[in-house]
Amino acid sequence: MACHELGALRLGLQKVLGIEDAAAKDHDEREIGQALHEDGPIKSLANSQSLNELKTFYQNSLSGLEKKLSETTEEKELAYLRSLIILTKKVELELEVHIKSIDSLYKGLDEIHDFVHEIYPA
Repeated sequence: MACHELGALRLGLQKVLGIEDAAAKDHDEREIGQALHEDGPIKSLANSQSLNELKTFYQNSLSGLEKKLSETTEEKELAYLRSLIILTKKVELELEVHIKSIDSLYKGLDEIHDFVHEIYPA
């Protein structure tokens, strides 16, 4: 179940970051299958156009996994689903760290630009 979310996140990252890896794209598209063409969080995630969309759609895509966990009573299935929740949460936290890092870089560029003008007034 988490494979669809992770594959869609990879496809979305390829678009947002401008990565052109046909083999990886083909692999992820085959892994996701029909869910890639049905309206919903997986399709939205795979077609993200920004980092903020990636974050939002990834979080939305996890709701199905969390719902399935809450409805499951079989112990073996619970252990498996809990492991998937941990995995997807780790990815969510990593994505957040990278988005904050890029945002910090962006803001830092403005600060360094202002500093250059302090030293060398235009």
